Amino acid sequence: MNNATVLLKTLLLSTSQRNIRKHTADKSKRRRVVGNTIGMVVLHLMLAAYCIVTCVGYGTFGLIDAAPILCALVISLLAFVFTLFKTNGYLFNFREYDMLMSLPFETRTVAACKFLYMYVTSLPWYLNLSLSVMVGYGIYAHPSVIVYPVWLLLSLLLPIIPMLGAAFIGFLFARVSSGFKKTNLVQTVLTFVFVLLCFGSRFFLEDMFSNNKVQATLEQVSAATDQAASVYLPADWFARAITAGSVLDALLLVAVSVALFAAVFRVVGRSYRRINSALKSHAASGKYSVAAQKQRSVVVSIAFKEFKRMTSSTTYMVNGAMGELLAVILGVVTLFVGFDNIVAAATHGAPFDAAILQPAIPFIVYFLIGMVATTACSPSLEGKNFWILQSLPIQMKTVYQGKMLFNMCLTVPFMAIATLCLCVSAGVPVVNTALYLLLGLVLCAFSTAWGCVCGIRHMRLDWENEVEVIKQGAAVAIYMLPNMFVVMGLCVAVVFLGTWMDHCLLTLVFTLIAAALAALSYLRALRLAERG
Repeated sequence: MNNATVLLKTLLLSTSQRNIRKHTADKSKRRRVVGNTIGMVVLHLMLAAYCIVTCVGYGTFGLIDAAPILCALVISLLAFVFTLFKTNGYLFNFREYDMLMSLPFETRTVAACKFLYMYVTSLPWYLNLSLSVMVGYGIYAHPSVIVYPVWLLLSLLLPIIPMLGAAFIGFLFARVSSGFKKTNLVQTVLTFVFVLLCFGSRFFLEDMFSNNKVQATLEQVSAATDQAASVYLPADWFARAITAGSVLDALLLVAVSVALFAAVFRVVGRSYRRINSALKSHAASGKYSVAAQKQRSVVVSIAFKEFKRMTSSTTYMVNGAMGELLAVILGVVTLFVGFDNIVAAATHGAPFDAAILQPAIPFIVYFLIGMVATTACSPSLEGKNFWILQSLPIQMKTVYQGKMLFNMCLTVPFMAIATLCLCVSAGVPVVNTALYLLLGLVLCAFSTAWGCVCGIRHMRLDWENEVEVIKQGAAVAIYMLPNMFVVMGLCVAVVFLGTWMDHCLLTLVFTLIAAALAALSYLRALRLAERG
C-alpha cells in the first residue's frame, strides 16, 4: 500500500460509524450511530425519489436525452459547492495537521489524502443522484446494456474535476488570507454571498413555474443545460459517452481527471506546509500600548470567548449567523417592497387580506432566527479541550450560561430589526408591535435554552473536524428539525386563531407559553450541567 492509501484508510477507519459501533462499549454511542444511519437512509431515499420523479417529467415530454447532461451538471455543481465550503476545515487548518506533518510523508501526499477523504465521504450522495437518474433514463430511453456500466464508471469520476477546481480556489484563498490577521474573512464573505445568491434564485425558479407551463419550462431547462455543457466540457463528455456511445469522450473524462489531480496537488504541495503554518499562527503587532485591563464577569467572558470562536471559523459563522442575516434581508426587502405586495406575490394575486398574517410575524422571523442555535453545537466544539473547562474553578452551569448569553446577544438584535421592519411595512399598531417584539425575545430565549439542552444531551467531543458537529451533529439535527416543523405549524395556527381572536390577546397567550417552555428548558440545561 502506498502512503496516500495508508493515510486514507486510517482516516476512514477513525471516523467510520460502523467501526465506532463495532468497537465502542458506550450504549449511547451505539444508539447514536443507529439513529444517524436511519436518518441517512431516509435522506438517500428522498433524494432518489426526487431524481426519479424528475426523470419521469423529462420522459413524459420526450426530453429524456437531456437527463445525462442535467445529471452531470448537478453533480458537478454540488461537488464544487460542497468542496469549496469544506476546504477550510478538511484541506487546510485541520486539527490533526501537526501529527500528520510529523510523519515521513511528502506534503503533497498529505494534501492528496485529505482531498481523497472529502471525495470518498461525499461519493455516496453523488452516486445516489447519478444512479437514480440512470434508472429513470433507462426506463424511457431503453439504452443498450453497455451504457449502465459506463454510466457507473464515469459517475465515479464526475465529481473529481469540480472538486479539484474548488480545492484549488480554496488553496488560493488560503494562500492570500494566510498573511492577514482575519484569515477567514475572505472565505466567510464569499460563502455568505453565494448562499444569498442561492436564496434569491429560489424566487427566480418559482417565477419560472408560476405560469404552469411545465413542458415549456422543461424545454428551456433542456436548452440551458445544452448551453452549459458546451461551456463545461466534462458534462458534455459524460453525456456523449452515454447517449452517443463515444469512447473518446469517456477516455477524455478519465484522462483529464487523473491529469488535473496530479497537477493540482503538485502545485498545492509546494506551499502546503507554509500556508497551514501561517493559518495556525500569526505574528504579533509591534504597535501596542499598556492600558488598564477590563474586568468582566465570568459569564460575559465566556460569551466573548464564544464570539471569538465563531469569528475564527468560516463554517461556524455561516451556519450560526446565516439565519439572522436572512431575517434582516427579509425585513429590509419587505420595508421597500411592501408587506401586502409580498403576500400578494406569495398567494399569486388571490383575494387575501394580508392583515390576518400580522400575528404570524414573530414566528416568521423566528423561523429564520432560530434556524440553528449556537448552543446546540458549542458544547461539542470544545472537543478534547473540554477537560480544561472541567478543571477550571468555574461551575459548568456558569459555562453554559455564558454560551447562552452569546446566542441571545447574536439573535435578539437581528430579531428586533427584522420584526420592526415587517411591522412597519404591514402597518401593525404600536401596541401590537411591542408585543411582537416581546414574543420574539421570548422565542429567542427558548431557542437558546432548548439548543443548550440538545447540545449537552448529545455532546460529541471525539470529532476530527468541526464540520461533524456544526453541520452533521446529532444535537443540531435534533434541535433543528422539530423546531422548524413546529414553527411552521404555529404559523398556520396563529393565523387561524387570529381570524376570530384579538391579536394582542393571542400574542400574550403564545408569549406565556413560550416563556414557560423557555424557563423549563433553561432549568433542564442547568440540571444537565450539574451532572457534568
